[in-house]
Amino acid sequence: MVMGKEKTTIQSPIVVGLDIGTTKICVIVGRRTNHGKIEVLGIGKAESAGVTRGVVSNIQKTVQGINAAVEIASAQSNVEIRVVNVGIAGQHIKSLQHRGILTRRELNNEISKKDIDKLIDDMFKLVMPPGEEIIHVLPQEFTIDNEPGIKDPVGMAGVRLEANFHIISGQVTAVKNIMRCVTNAGLQTQELILEPLASSESVLSEEEKEAGVCLVDIGGGTTDVAIFHEGIIRHTAVIPFGGNSVTEDIREGCSVMRNQAELLKTRFGSALPEENKENEIICVPGLRGREPKEISVKNLAYIIHARMEEIMEHVYYEIKSSGYEKRLIGGVVITGGGALLKHLSQMVEYVTGLDCRVGYPNEHLSKYEEMPKNIYDDLKSPMYATSVGLLIKGIQKAEEMLEEMKQPGVFIEKPKEVKEKAKRIGLFDKLLGKATEFIKDDMNVSDEDYIR
Repeated sequence: MVMGKEKTTIQSPIVVGLDIGTTKICVIVGRRTNHGKIEVLGIGKAESAGVTRGVVSNIQKTVQGINAAVEIASAQSNVEIRVVNVGIAGQHIKSLQHRGILTRRELNNEISKKDIDKLIDDMFKLVMPPGEEIIHVLPQEFTIDNEPGIKDPVGMAGVRLEANFHIISGQVTAVKNIMRCVTNAGLQTQELILEPLASSESVLSEEEKEAGVCLVDIGGGTTDVAIFHEGIIRHTAVIPFGGNSVTEDIREGCSVMRNQAELLKTRFGSALPEENKENEIICVPGLRGREPKEISVKNLAYIIHARMEEIMEHVYYEIKSSGYEKRLIGGVVITGGGALLKHLSQMVEYVTGLDCRVGYPNEHLSKYEEMPKNIYDDLKSPMYATSVGLLIKGIQKAEEMLEEMKQPGVFIEKPKEVKEKAKRIGLFDKLLGKATEFIKDDMNVSDEDYIR
């Protein structure tokens, strides 16, 4: 998939996550260490000028942003980036529940992963409304011969296999536009991943998913919601408001420039007006010699509170409509750039009546010696939850593919002679879309040995 700089015997492949957000485009390169942690080799960030509320609105600007981020990440990690795992969000995302049934013919054989894959493939054939396509099919509980509540049926005996599925769909045009941006940037897509699912991988523990938890990822253009219970995804939703909506409210309410509004929000913003004193004043420079503008911190908090309360009311509606409001022992976990807003967790507790904490992606990260400390510290921020989650999801998928191929993977360096050797025997192009490239580093072996 990706060719690394140095030879290593680590089985986990090097994987790339691409988060095309409303405020930033982030490319993150990493692999799993022998201890199961994620080692980030490089990260590239660029401004996102062609995305509105999670949906691509300008292909050219988005491609420029992707290229800029890829260049930084590639230089930092010394890895040639070719295949990426891309996140998708936006108001067009919908979810539904469906039930599938499979009657098995091989009665003597136990239920295998192939039977589950067949059920999942059948779900992808569902007829969707015009202009929509299925992005994810996520199995929930299985029923074998009328015995319900089975989480993992592999290895069991049975004739009639049934399953409940959580199906996530999106607009065909929105999906194609993301794919086109990736292709135009000279990259290939290994997998398209719903962003709240990615975020949940990086900030939620297995205990929280088992107990019942609602993940709220507050991004620039959208707020993503994912509800888990008994370790299974139960509900997903995308709300078309985020941090940019708050910035626009400040811009209009305080009559300041957009960049000033963003600074006011990040430096002095609060979700609870009561936590601010009446006499605190911020002085904003005037435009081209005009008089400076004085803004009350409390008034600023009132503007922010109004919009954040609206977003949280939407989230609470999704929690109630999911039917799991009373079963969320783990409460709410907020993440994304918007989670950095002061006093937000207290406001979420007030609106939803559930416990709340801020989710950080750092518990999955392993320190990479060559990465500058300031960049590594940035990675611990909630705003990178989706990016780290895409990386984790990509690594899981790549490891599954390696397992299926049933042979050990060896990463090799980037020298020209190795690449040219691989190209000559057609292996380089043949395995580009795979999880990794299997090329022996001994340059003296025959072509037959390479192909084997």
